[in-house]
Amino acid sequence: MDSMAVFFLASIAVGGIAYVFLYPILSGEKKAEQRMASVAKAEIVSRASRGPQKSRRDVVENTLKELDEKHKKNKSVPLAVKITQAGLTWSKQQFMVISVGVGFGMFLLGLFFGGGLLPALGAGFAGAFGIPRWLLSFLKKRRENKFLNHFPDAVDVIVRGIKSGLPLLDCIKMITVDAPEPVKSQFRTIVETQAVGLPLGDACGKLYENMPVPEANFFGIVISIQQKAGGNLSEALGNLSRVLRDRKKMKAKIQAMSQEAKASASIIGALPIAVMTMVYITSPQYISLLFTEPLGNVMLACSAGWMLMGVMVMKKMINFDF
Repeated sequence: MDSMAVFFLASIAVGGIAYVFLYPILSGEKKAEQRMASVAKAEIVSRASRGPQKSRRDVVENTLKELDEKHKKNKSVPLAVKITQAGLTWSKQQFMVISVGVGFGMFLLGLFFGGGLLPALGAGFAGAFGIPRWLLSFLKKRRENKFLNHFPDAVDVIVRGIKSGLPLLDCIKMITVDAPEPVKSQFRTIVETQAVGLPLGDACGKLYENMPVPEANFFGIVISIQQKAGGNLSEALGNLSRVLRDRKKMKAKIQAMSQEAKASASIIGALPIAVMTMVYITSPQYISLLFTEPLGNVMLACSAGWMLMGVMVMKKMINFDF
């Protein structure tokens, strides 16, 4: 009886082992697995030969990287571009001639008022290199503020035109007719650049070179991404318009909240000059030593330097970036 049980268990064990090793061969399952593996391998090889399929997100990331690298390369702005950004039609040679003329005029004024040769040279240097470039910076800032005031309205015109079925280029041409300056001239430059063969996305990207504000950069990025990756342009530009108006509101709030600090800084900066003027009017002999004695001149120069440093620090503290 025991031998029969052992024989039965041994038979079951041998049958199980035979089933495990022989069934895949007899049933063709092993051949099916080999066939599926060969098909999968062929598919991988065909995908590799076609190259990786880029998703819309990859296209957007590559576009942003290209624009970022392009702006980093264009970090140093030439003088001719600065003149254009200021809205002037001068050439580089005209600007240099005007700078030399202003410097020579300041030098003659320094000599005429009896300041001596060294102060006259300092005034001439400031007139040749400081005043013209400060004027460019002032005109550039004023032109950018005008552009930002009307740019959201121009984007809204494009959004409405696209929703009504007009092509993007026709919407931009509408802005070149109806929009105020400097928005009109900037969009006219986009149309002219596109007309000579540059793609519309690249032409819109050049808006940031002529008007270096973040809002213009946003517009160029949106158009470039839509041209390369597709998508709903009216929705993207509508979101951009809301962002531009929110930034404008935020800027107005910051200016309103910082007016108190600016008033305090103006009073603190003007107080020493006002006190010195009042003392000079009431007791000129008391303060005239600062102008007639060498030690007084040194004290005036040191005081002016410290005041300039204080004014620059206060200006840095009350100018908020956002």
